[in-house]
Amino acid sequence: MEEKKFDTNSIIGFLLLGAIMLYYMYTNQPEQSTSDVSQTTEQTSETENTRPQIMSPEVSKTLLAADAQERYGNFAYSSGLQVAADGTSVLENDYLKLTFSNKGAQITEALVKNYQTYDALPLYMIQDANASFNVNFGTTSNRIFNTKDMVFQPQLTNSGEGAVLSMKLKVSENEYLEYRYELLPDSYMIGFSVKSVGLSSIINSGNPINLTFDLKGIRHEKSMSYENQMTALYYEKEDGKMDDLSISGEDSELENNVDWIGFKQHFFSTILLTDTPFKTAKLSSNTLFQDEETDSVFTKSFALQTPLYLKNGELNYNFNVYIGPNDYDLLASYDKQIENVVELGWGIFGWINRNAFIPLFTTLGNLLSNYGLIIIIMTLVVRIFMSPLVYKSYLSSAKMKVLRPEMTEINEKYPGKENAMKRQQETMALQRKAGVSMMAGCIPALLQMPVFFALFRFFPSALDLRQKGFLWADDLSSYDSVYKLPFTIPLYGDHISLFPILASIAIFFYMRMNQSQQMSMQQPAQEGMPDMQKMMKMMMYFSPIMMLVFFNSYGAGLSLYYFVSNLLTITIMLVIKNFIIDEDKIHAQIQENKKRPEKKKSKFRERMDEAMKQAQEQQKTQKKVKK
Repeated sequence: MEEKKFDTNSIIGFLLLGAIMLYYMYTNQPEQSTSDVSQTTEQTSETENTRPQIMSPEVSKTLLAADAQERYGNFAYSSGLQVAADGTSVLENDYLKLTFSNKGAQITEALVKNYQTYDALPLYMIQDANASFNVNFGTTSNRIFNTKDMVFQPQLTNSGEGAVLSMKLKVSENEYLEYRYELLPDSYMIGFSVKSVGLSSIINSGNPINLTFDLKGIRHEKSMSYENQMTALYYEKEDGKMDDLSISGEDSELENNVDWIGFKQHFFSTILLTDTPFKTAKLSSNTLFQDEETDSVFTKSFALQTPLYLKNGELNYNFNVYIGPNDYDLLASYDKQIENVVELGWGIFGWINRNAFIPLFTTLGNLLSNYGLIIIIMTLVVRIFMSPLVYKSYLSSAKMKVLRPEMTEINEKYPGKENAMKRQQETMALQRKAGVSMMAGCIPALLQMPVFFALFRFFPSALDLRQKGFLWADDLSSYDSVYKLPFTIPLYGDHISLFPILASIAIFFYMRMNQSQQMSMQQPAQEGMPDMQKMMKMMMYFSPIMMLVFFNSYGAGLSLYYFVSNLLTITIMLVIKNFIIDEDKIHAQIQENKKRPEKKKSKFRERMDEAMKQAQEQQKTQKKVKK
């Protein structure tokens, strides 16, 4: 069979036909205006690529619907409602101004009114994407959605009883996921719910539904390091137990049956409460603050991750969100135990603050407007109330001072380590006979310690001290800088605060005055025993230095309290020493006590004496064995 081949003429013919067809197509293009020709000359390739824009409206609508279906799946209906993704809605009352974004249906700005930052700027708890609230869920079409990426349709309703913002992510008019917010006229508490309607056949119950809530604490106070110390994540878990994460570094916990989570900053908090306790909740916090020299905007980052559960195939959760100041009485008025975010101390320290110092401070605040004077008066009341304990402690010191020569004689009579037990027995017998006890001086001092620690917690948490001035201090809740250093001293800072200096001086003189008293209560130095006098001298210098260094960046109100408290204590001790205590009378009373027959020993004392006797015999036996 003959093989077919293209000859030269055939090739030339095909080329000519192709050239004719190209010429025909070129000469039959639609005519353009002068401006169109110019535009075509400048953007020929773009004109060819954009030619599909002349498609019919019906085709365009079909393609957009297909794209929406691809991107949003079951929620493509919602995307076709022409809701602007960058659109916002506002809920506002006399206390808060809340801005909500259509995208994600979450709060993008939360302004706390009637308060300012340390540099007189509006005080925002949420701003510049520092917070994120998201519900992650799967659908029966094997798609995973995050509500923070979806566009919701808002509907705002205002009435005399408050404002309600409903934001819906729709499958149809009767099938949707709704975020509903309600703000009352006179409250920092926001009603909030997450509910689905008609989505039981769309939400995949086999996939986990996860809620995440993240927030970075915005700096509000002058001393960022001090604010960071007072910033932490608090929460209430099963059986009403309170707990918190560590204030330093990174910390996380997995808890059960959590009722509320508080992202607590120094004086302001964002608290999420739930009517249906979270069965499990992963809580975490991380310190973002580095040092005062670093220009940081945030103190700590907080995060909540918890699963949500369907009820009859639908989501139905009622929440509340508190965004506002850490005012103890205000928080307690909601009857949700969220007042526990205010750090008043644990156990007896918190009890004293709640039942004594908060009522006293509130009463004085209603009578006076100068909070420096309020602190002074409050300190005066506390010191007068504690003065009987100071008297008891000083009286015990005076008795021990009178008895000290006789205790020295006992030490000289029974020298050496081998007689240590005998010396102890004789000393205790002398004290019992004279009616003097070491514990009589220690117990009053110990009873004052709860008050000391309670006030140490109270003043840093007192919201009313915030941005209230006194003398040279412009803010009693922050440090009272009188001089800015050109450099930073480790642990001390880059400024000099005056109230800590005054408090340190007052503590030094108080400890110096108290040293002789405390030494008189100690037994004379014995072999093998530490030199208490040297230890007391070290404490006399160590405590003021610690006060000077660490309180330099603390609130001026706390340093003012310690300064005034120590001055008053010195005054009370001088009055007791010079006008109340008479050492001659004390000596005479001790001699009378020694003449009285010794009381019958208690069972406890008998056991103690027996134990000491056995120890003494054992010591003698060991000594013989060594020989």
